Amino acid sequence: MSPIISKHRLEALYRKYNRREFVHPDPLEFLYPYEKICDREIVALVASSLAYGKVTQILKSVSFVLERMTPSPSVFLKRASLETIQQTFSGFKHRFTTSQQLSSMLLGVKRVLEGHGSLHACFMSGLNDDDTVLPAVTSFAGELSLCADRSLGHLVPAPERGSACKRLNLFLRWMVRRDEVDIGGWENVPASKLIVPVDTHMHRICLSLGLTTRKQADMRTAMEITHAFRAIAPEDPVRYDFSLTRLGIRDDADLYRFLADFPDVS
Repeated sequence: MSPIISKHRLEALYRKYNRREFVHPDPLEFLYPYEKICDREIVALVASSLAYGKVTQILKSVSFVLERMTPSPSVFLKRASLETIQQTFSGFKHRFTTSQQLSSMLLGVKRVLEGHGSLHACFMSGLNDDDTVLPAVTSFAGELSLCADRSLGHLVPAPERGSACKRLNLFLRWMVRRDEVDIGGWENVPASKLIVPVDTHMHRICLSLGLTTRKQADMRTAMEITHAFRAIAPEDPVRYDFSLTRLGIRDDADLYRFLADFPDVS
């Protein structure tokens, strides 16, 4: 199966949709008010971890968490005990994420910050000369779970179990890339190593575009899709993720209309 998408088409899509005006209601918007990286990385992890289900509920749940992390996310976690965290988020529920699971993840973040100084430093400790961030994602997820004293399951899934880790890879896209949409901040992580965040929607798009033949949206599929995009954009394989995921989400963005409107040029 040969891809039916080219860099010409992808760049046309990028120019059309990779703009700040098209972000809402993406949870990425929660990062924009935070200038300090120590706060932004915590916000990004919270927002990406809860980025599943209906978008209205995602925005409501992330807002619930961030509004209670005063005076800022980093200061709140520095000062808070486990009991404070549990009391602060008592009653929280986001689909099958409970207040206990959220509190455990935030406790893990607090302890990672105490041990490494930042989430960035923790992630960098697992980054090596591999072509992708996969070893670092594995190490990072393991460290968070270890510090939380429990498996964080769907909130911070383990790549070694085959999960595509869509939300962790989304978190990394937000924190590593910098353009009109992605705000960045983790400058020491090469964008060339990023893995495409793959969920059922992105998987369906990539199947249609001939970027994968695999039938499951797992880590092997995410790596295959990333490899295909790396052949098009070696330095930034995740460059087109935001734009592509507008297809089928926005009323004015349809995959097949897009292919017709932007034919390949020889």
